Amino acid sequence: MSFVRRAATVLAAATAITAGLALPALAHVTINPGTAEQGGFSKVAFRVPNERDDASTVKVEVAFPTDHPLAFVSVKPVPGWSVKVTEGKLPKPVKTEYGELKEAVTKVVWSGGKIGKGEFQEFEVSMGQLPEDTDQLTFPTTQTYTGGEVVKWADAPKADGSEAEHPVPTLKLTPATASDSHHGASTPAASASASSVAAPSVTQASSGSSSDGTARLLGGAGLVVGVIGIVVAILALRRRPS
Repeated sequence: MSFVRRAATVLAAATAITAGLALPALAHVTINPGTAEQGGFSKVAFRVPNERDDASTVKVEVAFPTDHPLAFVSVKPVPGWSVKVTEGKLPKPVKTEYGELKEAVTKVVWSGGKIGKGEFQEFEVSMGQLPEDTDQLTFPTTQTYTGGEVVKWADAPKADGSEAEHPVPTLKLTPATASDSHHGASTPAASASASSVAAPSVTQASSGSSSDGTARLLGGAGLVVGVIGIVVAILALRRRPS
């Protein structure tokens, strides 16, 4: 075998190995970003790639946790897709800082659209208040293709720590950087799931007064600099010999 043919064979093998390692990871249904702060609100996107060459994804169903329910969930419209948000009774009431939560969003379903070959779609959700007593939330997801094939993304990591074939989309929760960080989060256009829970009052700070003060300060500084320049020019003229 010539050197050129041998090099081509090695290159082809390396390409195949690389593709074999990379493609499955790219094909997973994931949640992005993959981390959020405990106790706060977060906007995430469920990223759904189409894995099939001969079929399109036509339905995506995301199950929301009931052991750590979210009182506020709202969805961003996706052109060409309809969305249905399902609320249900929790196995047992959960205490929150806003009261006792008896019902919450249990499922969100997007349908009517199409994700074709080599494409992906992101489905955005705003949600909170994220729990403080767990370090992760899982969102089992069901992907339906034209022709009726259904793929369930709900597998936990394997015992040896390696990735499962159909890993469940997971949101990692990290400690808040400030004790009151979640109180300053913007209010999601959310649905309060439980009638016994009052919607939180979240005040959004207005930036108008601060920007006004900054503009006035800069304007005043500019005026002072201009006056100094005029005085210096006059003094220079007076010192010229007549």
